[in-house]
Amino acid sequence: MNISVTKAAKEWGVSRTTIYQKVNDGELSRTAEKKIDTAEMFRVFGEPLSRKRTEQLLDSTHNTHLESQTVQSCTELEHQLELEKLKNEHLRQQVSDQKHLIENYQQQISQLNKTLDKANASIQDFAQVKLLEFKQFSSNDGPQLEQKPTTTPTTTPKKKRWFF
Repeated sequence: MNISVTKAAKEWGVSRTTIYQKVNDGELSRTAEKKIDTAEMFRVFGEPLSRKRTEQLLDSTHNTHLESQTVQSCTELEHQLELEKLKNEHLRQQVSDQKHLIENYQQQISQLNKTLDKANASIQDFAQVKLLEFKQFSSNDGPQLEQKPTTTPTTTPKKKRWFF
């Protein structure tokens, strides 16, 4: 297809002077009607500017869409990251709370063990005292153990005592 120098200059975004210089230098040829073949323009100047602009517009529209999707994906990922950070902090707090509970339970167990040791020591002391009393009573009375008392002693209910 043949076009005028003016139209070629507009479509390829070059000046008419540049086209004439290329013709004079032999880089570009014209027909007998002084028109320029578009194939010659492609060979010398490449793609026409109008096509480049259309492609750039399509590319920029495509890129804008891709950028929009990328920004949206990044935003979603940032939200997910923040959510995971909050979950992580919450779990750390729960672990810390559980550690404090374990420490408190261990202290309570330690105190209960000390109390139990004291109670056992008191029971042993009490048992030794009663054993000594029994031995003294047995050695003082001797053979009288087999005699039954004539009066029944009154028994009082024993109270439980806690020794600390």
